[in-house]
Amino acid sequence: MGILQRYIVEELLKVFFLSLFALTSLLLFVGLGQQAIKEGLGFVALIKAVPYLLPNALRFAVPGTMLFAVCNVYGRVSASNELNAIKAAGISPMSLVAPGLVIALMLSLACVWLNDIAVSWGHLGLRNVVMQSIDDIAYGVLKTKKSFHCDKFSILVRDVRGDLLIRPEISIVKSGEQGIVTISAATAKLKSDPEHDRVIVTLTDSRIRSTGPEGKTFEHPGEFVTSIPLVDPTAVDGIRDAAHQPMRKIPTWSGKMKTYHRQVAQVLAAKGAACLVTGQMPEEDDPTWLYWMKEKDWSAAQINRLKTEPHRRWANGFSCFCFALLGIPLAIRQRNADVVTSFFAAFMPVLLVYYPLMALGVDRAKDGDWPAAAVWLGNVVLLVAGGWLLGRTLRN
Repeated sequence: MGILQRYIVEELLKVFFLSLFALTSLLLFVGLGQQAIKEGLGFVALIKAVPYLLPNALRFAVPGTMLFAVCNVYGRVSASNELNAIKAAGISPMSLVAPGLVIALMLSLACVWLNDIAVSWGHLGLRNVVMQSIDDIAYGVLKTKKSFHCDKFSILVRDVRGDLLIRPEISIVKSGEQGIVTISAATAKLKSDPEHDRVIVTLTDSRIRSTGPEGKTFEHPGEFVTSIPLVDPTAVDGIRDAAHQPMRKIPTWSGKMKTYHRQVAQVLAAKGAACLVTGQMPEEDDPTWLYWMKEKDWSAAQINRLKTEPHRRWANGFSCFCFALLGIPLAIRQRNADVVTSFFAAFMPVLLVYYPLMALGVDRAKDGDWPAAAVWLGNVVLLVAGGWLLGRTLRN
């Protein structure tokens, strides 16, 4: 590496790491605030959540920071006529551009890894932090609002005295065809059991009603202990959504999901055949029929998402290289040492073109309307535009 290349690399890395620290800290702070508001996490739980939110903050911060760094460095180089001096000395200006592109390429590979870690390990870890604090979260919300809602259960109470819920009404969303279970009691206590992914509920003088196809009512005078599962039993490793699978597991999951989709279709076909034989069509609100119809739609959507996810993570990661390829020639052509001007000149096309095209490609691919490779649409546009601009800039 020559003197010029070392100079560019040192300047880029200096600006990049300083900016990355500032932007990551801001995004991490925003993420913690969102979790505090959304989940009601306390201070200790928020501290535990930091490692799991950090990859998510970094995957958004790195591409933007790289764009800022190249605009800063190459804008100053161009404004000080260093490129003209290099051309006059018979040195190709590509010798200054290449280090920025190489760094952006290496950071893109790191961003692919960060995207994979953030949506798999980070999501699962954050969910575990929430589950470990679910009873504290529920008590905190119930004391102020007298009601608490999450994906698996909801609670309405008349009052809260210490850890005792007075006249609670608990609704539990059961998996499969079991419908909703409603529990009413004189009092109740909650205690999280993160080891088994559940909440233990101690009831007194309770009444339990099930709304499933064989709905029943049970009376339990005195004390009765039950539990609320926080994870769907059909989930694997606590995950049922394709968006949160690590990439190394996606091929296996794709095969399992296709098999499950065929099984659901067979169940619906058997139920349809039984209806034809008996001449009795299922009612519109038949919970069994509705459940299997939802499972069919869900499994079809998951298959499309499993096709899309690897492309999305690679495309998101390589946005770092695309941003640099566009930002370098724009900063050089600006010939402006003002980094704010250079940055926003490069960031506006990213904001107005790249992100809308990325969102459009992801949405259409997940719906199955477009092939999964459509996720790369925004990257391709930036690569073509950036490559064309870079070629013209180096020739001038």
